Order: sequence, then C-alpha cells, then structure tokens
Amino acid sequence: MCKDCGCGLPGDVAIDGVRVGGETSRLAEPRAPGASARPDDHGHVHPHTHDHEHTHDHGHEHEHPHDHEHPHDHEHDHPHAHVHESPHTLSVEQRILDKNDRLAERNRGYFHAKGLYVLNVLASPGAGKTAFIERTAADLGPRVRLGVIVGDLATENDAVRLRGRGIPAIQITTGSVCHLDAEMVSRAMERLDLNALQVLVIENVGNLVCPAVYDLGENARVVLLSVTEGEDKPLKYPVMFRSAQVVVINKMDIAGAVGFDRETALRNVRRAAPEATIFEVSAKTGHGMDAWYRYLDEAVR
Repeated sequence: MCKDCGCGLPGDVAIDGVRVGGETSRLAEPRAPGASARPDDHGHVHPHTHDHEHTHDHGHEHEHPHDHEHPHDHEHDHPHAHVHESPHTLSVEQRILDKNDRLAERNRGYFHAKGLYVLNVLASPGAGKTAFIERTAADLGPRVRLGVIVGDLATENDAVRLRGRGIPAIQITTGSVCHLDAEMVSRAMERLDLNALQVLVIENVGNLVCPAVYDLGENARVVLLSVTEGEDKPLKYPVMFRSAQVVVINKMDIAGAVGFDRETALRNVRRAAPEATIFEVSAKTGHGMDAWYRYLDEAVR
C-alpha cells in the first residue's frame, strides 16, 4: 500500500473546489440517498450501498447499482501488490482494497446502465495525459460525446483547461492522496450529466505506483509512456503496465531529439504488458491519433 507517501493521512479531498472530507481517502460509505445536488432520471440521486438483502419486483430497472455483499465470478485485471509487513497491516490493507473493489463494481454497473464507456488514464506527471485527452475530445467532437473527471493533488488547472475547450470536466483535488479511488469517482460523477455522454475519461493522479491497485469501475486502463521518460519505464513499473489494456507512447514528435529507442521501448512494453494494444502518438501534432480514434470508436459501439 501507499501509506508511507501520505495516502494514509486524512486528506483535504475536494471536488470542483468543494471539500468532501478526508474520509474519502479511506473509502467512507457513500452518503445517504437524497444528499446529491443532481437527481437522476427517476428520483434517485446516486448509486448507494445497502447493508441488507432484498429483491426488486418492480416493473422497471434501476439505473444505479446496489452494493450487495455477494461473490462475483469475474477476475480483476488490477493486481493487489503488497510488501512484507505485519499480518495486521496486511489485513487492514486488504480490507481497504476489497471495499474499493466492491465500490468499483457498483460504479461499473452504474456506468453500464448509463451506456457509458469508461477509460482510466494513468501516467507519470508530465507524460501528456491532459494533452492526450484534450486532443481526443477535440478531434472526435460531436461524433463521440466525451466528459472528464480529473485527479490532481492540488489546483483545478487541468479541469479549467478542458472546460475552456468546451469539454465537460470535473476536478478532484486529493490533497495528500496520490491516487483516485472508486468512492471519489462516485462522488465526482454526481456533478456530470452522464446521460449526455458516451465516453467518460478518468484522468488519474500522475503516479505509476499506487493507482495500479485501485479499480475505479473502468472498462479499460490506458497507460501513457512519454518518450522523455526512457525506454525502460515499463520494466521499472511492471504492476502498472501489466494492468493496462492500452499503452500509449506519447510525444513521438520529439523521439529523435531525445534519442528515444523505439524498438527497445516496444519490446519492453510487450514484455510488461503482452496483451495490451499499443499506440505511438503525438498528442501535440496529431501523429498516430487516428489509430487510437478507430480503437475508441469500435469500443464505444
């Protein structure tokens, strides 16, 4: 876990500048129904958790998932990595991750009910996540309606930048927490009109360590690697790259200038993430982005 970097501390988590309390970083239970400012189609305001079992016999389907305590038959692609610590520490950490997984499944069901395709975009700081998302949204335009949840430790700069391009964007500032979790995403999505979107992009906090073990309810993980980071980044951060369905090598327009060894980088990506689809792009110039757009078009259909 990431307790040593400050993630175990109560953080000043805020959504669009409104503080929601440090408990979010510890995966607090969702608020009671009625607490949201944005009602959905049938009067429920956001997905919520039930601690009792019951059966719906109504003649309609709810658009929000219920977090029942029952086993799932699927497997997560997001490994939970632990260091050797005391059994008590590991037990607490596992409970946190297990709870996050339950909340992520709730998010996933809600997204599915809304017909949303959700991307979790991850990278080191400065790899070009925001530029990649901005270019994608601008080029796809009305063809694919896209909204963004942005995660950063501080400032609303990226959300403001995206809104300036007409892209619906919500900013989560996490304080001392170096990753987003499923509960933060659940709270943030209350502030987006999900019915108006086809694709929701979650731009995670810039970090290749802690976000690797936190499922947010996404359909696919997109991990960016900038040519300025070197060819061996996938080997240094194998847990993150192994969890990716898509790897994007960004800033290819300056690959020659920085001495980037393309073949070595591709070999390392395939070694760390053999099942991932790889795109070589420049979000700045648009080089290679058409292949990414075709992939996204197909995924949305």
